[in-house]
Amino acid sequence: MEERGSISIHTENIFPIIKKFLYSDHEIFLRELVSNAVDATQKIKRLAAIGEFTGELGDLTVKVAVDKEARTITIADHGIGMTAEEIKKYINQIAFSGASEFVERYKDSGDKSQIIGQFGLGFYSAFMVSDRVEIITKSYKEGSEAAHWTCDGSTEFAIIDAEKETRGTNVILNVTEDSEEFLEPARIRAILDKYCKFLPVPVEFEGEVINNPNPIWTKQPSELTDEDYKAFYKELYPFSEAPLFWIHLNVDYPFNLTGILYFPKIKNEFELQRNKIQLYSRQVFITDEVKDVVPEFLMLLHGVIDSPDIPLNVSRSFLQADSSVKKINTYITKKVADKLNELFKKDRTAFESSWSDINVFVKYGMLSDDKFYERAKDFVLLQSTDGKYYTIEEYKALVAPNQTNKSDQLVLLYTTDENKQHAFVEAAQSRGYNVLKLDTLIDSHFIGLLEQKLEKTTLKRVDSETTDKLIEKDETKESVLNDKEKEDLKTAYEQAISNQHMLVEVAPLSPDDAPVVITLPEFMRRMKDMSKSGGGGMMFMGDMPDTYNVTINANHPLNQRVLSAADEDKTRIARQAFDLALLSQNMLSGAALTAFVKRSFDLMTKE
Repeated sequence: MEERGSISIHTENIFPIIKKFLYSDHEIFLRELVSNAVDATQKIKRLAAIGEFTGELGDLTVKVAVDKEARTITIADHGIGMTAEEIKKYINQIAFSGASEFVERYKDSGDKSQIIGQFGLGFYSAFMVSDRVEIITKSYKEGSEAAHWTCDGSTEFAIIDAEKETRGTNVILNVTEDSEEFLEPARIRAILDKYCKFLPVPVEFEGEVINNPNPIWTKQPSELTDEDYKAFYKELYPFSEAPLFWIHLNVDYPFNLTGILYFPKIKNEFELQRNKIQLYSRQVFITDEVKDVVPEFLMLLHGVIDSPDIPLNVSRSFLQADSSVKKINTYITKKVADKLNELFKKDRTAFESSWSDINVFVKYGMLSDDKFYERAKDFVLLQSTDGKYYTIEEYKALVAPNQTNKSDQLVLLYTTDENKQHAFVEAAQSRGYNVLKLDTLIDSHFIGLLEQKLEKTTLKRVDSETTDKLIEKDETKESVLNDKEKEDLKTAYEQAISNQHMLVEVAPLSPDDAPVVITLPEFMRRMKDMSKSGGGGMMFMGDMPDTYNVTINANHPLNQRVLSAADEDKTRIARQAFDLALLSQNMLSGAALTAFVKRSFDLMTKE
């Protein structure tokens, strides 16, 4: 028996239009056809489970085969199969009418983000790489006859009887010349590995099952060991170090979501490895561009999210507008915060040892998401220069007695480079002050967040003021110099320095402090940092030279020697003291450094 017919649609040449709109996504034809085969296989399993199919299930493996000589790709399953009538209904009518609707809507549009799937185009994606598609199928229903459907991409089709003994469907693609890449086994294997790696039915290619039908995210956490989670991470990212820890997602209301998110070791902050979270729908890979499903800061995580509530052929506009996606976003944020809090409370020592790997992630989250900030503020850690860790509240309680200024404001001191700022750190510690290490790129932003969120609290870098001025109190130091001597000392240094960007002042510091202290005011430095990162409307400051405060210690014996020296020596000693201050902060180089070295030898010789 042979039956011929045509599909009643307005557009005669539908397939060139489909090809045009799906050009960049040609490889998804294989995902669509293998997914269809898996669906058919799962349906026969369900029918058997409820007693509607009582025959032998047999081997349920979906098989993909390439024949380069015959120029064909075959996708074969042992699922429910179809009768000739079902082919006409599902292939000729439903799918093709969806294709027709697509053409009518998109033929004059450049938007191809919602193409396949929404219009039933899954099967017809085969025509992106094929000029003739054949279906040989036999239904599971008793007494069914096998059928052979053929279509060459026009509106004409043919159905004839077929010789097929077993139930199931074979889809045969006759590959076009411009799609020969898909006749290469390596190309097919790569596509299968990308889209079909975790399909719930075994998929075989070249005699080898290429997928893991039972990935661990489909199991209950109680069934799994730490080794199971680590092995799965290795399966996903074979060249990555072992993860720090992980979260197993499993929720079925008000949306369906399973998955596992891993916390990787972040070696270089902002060497942010994005596109490491894979989005699946019923174990079929959709995309690794998940920024509309996962909050921005969680893009640092690795792993898998699977939700049947997200359609296979999802568009970005769908992700942005869909209420389920928004709920998923909120849920994941909460689960991550809960996991971190649990780890913090359960084993603080282990949490502290992991802090160097996760602090960028936590701080980024607090900066990006107010709700995450509220959850994280109790476990975010601050590290002091003595290596100890504190929560925000612990640290405030620790330093409040000694680091509250005369305006009743708590002053938190920090260093961004303990080595370069060592002299200032040491000076602060000699006053009994505690100094925090805030030395990552993200800390420049985190500092501002803390000041915004914490009441009556400010943060100052240890080299932004002389130590006496970092935390102003109702204490005054007496100067051993009178006003005229102070003015003479200031003049001597101004003549020695001769730099308009070095503002000289004389102040009565402790005799134990350095004779010359160079500082860059906190406000000025922060504004310049903002301009470098392109924020805060301070772009104009980026090219402005730094203006430093040069504080001359009136109570240091060296400066009394400057005052008593002859004019020539006065300038030379003042310059030497200033250069030593520059040198202590790695600010002396080039010709100035050469002159300093020569002057040092001269002074030593003179002595």
